[in-house]
Amino acid sequence: MFEQYIANSYFRAFVIFIAVFLGTRIVLFILEKISLKITKKTKTELDDKLVKKCSMPLTIIAFLVSLKITINEILFQEHVEMILSNAIFSLLIIVLAYVVYVVVNIVIINFMKKIASKTKSQVDDSIISLFHSVLNIALIVISLLYILSIWGVQITPLLAGLGIAGLAIALALQPVLSNVFAGVSMVLDHSVRIEDLVYLDQQTKGKVEKIGLRSTRIRTFDNEMLIVPNIKLSESIIQNVALPEPKSRVVIQFSVCYGSNINKVKKILLKEIKKIKLISKEPEPLIRFLEMADSSLNFKVYFFVDSFENRFTAIDEANTVIYDALNKNNIGIPFPQIDVHVKK
Repeated sequence: MFEQYIANSYFRAFVIFIAVFLGTRIVLFILEKISLKITKKTKTELDDKLVKKCSMPLTIIAFLVSLKITINEILFQEHVEMILSNAIFSLLIIVLAYVVYVVVNIVIINFMKKIASKTKSQVDDSIISLFHSVLNIALIVISLLYILSIWGVQITPLLAGLGIAGLAIALALQPVLSNVFAGVSMVLDHSVRIEDLVYLDQQTKGKVEKIGLRSTRIRTFDNEMLIVPNIKLSESIIQNVALPEPKSRVVIQFSVCYGSNINKVKKILLKEIKKIKLISKEPEPLIRFLEMADSSLNFKVYFFVDSFENRFTAIDEANTVIYDALNKNNIGIPFPQIDVHVKK
């Protein structure tokens, strides 16, 4: 009775599948537990993430390997066995590509980000973003080429054919390629970096969140995401508040009534403005008397903040200080008024 089961190729294949899969799964389980014990002793959490992320893909690989060994035991027709084997190998490549993706993202990208965080420049972050995109595309292309070769597609003639058709493809993808080269150019030129505050025009401004291969993402102060093609951004006149250094100048205009003591206005406001913590000590704040307008004496306050991120908070505090100081010292603030003459 037992010999009949052994002679049955399907039963034998089933037993082999269960034995191989369970055996490899037990080995993987033991290795995972040992690895987690070792990684818990390290300071970084990257190795813990790596072990946990790779657990499921390795289980799938064990399943596929067991399936391949099982297929070899079953007497399929040659073309059926070839199709099944090719399908298994294709799935193996996809899973292995995912493992490579996980390793690259957890180990290499995080390592690069750690180095970039130690530098003041945001260029490193932009390069990492571009490198990440290029690496993902390269991984997909290489995996696809391997899968095609498994299914008997000749890669060399295919690449030669792509070379011949390259001109047509390049023309068709000209807008895409233009955006890619524009993105690389911006990163290498250091003209736009992640976290920079940029003005696209008088109404559109925001922080750069990501510089991708095709487009750049800018988050506005209304929490809206602007997706700008790289080619358009590279060809536009952009005001980058973060360049050439984070320190940014602020100009505030205010007016007082005719008859006010100009020197007193300057002295009082300069003293109060210097008390604002966000304002840089060097260069010192300045107040300039600009003009005698139709109904007011116009001044401008000039000062610097150490970081452009503090710009709007500093403007708010400075305006508040100016208004309060003028009121406290009984210095009139002009406002539009109309004199109406009634004829009797």
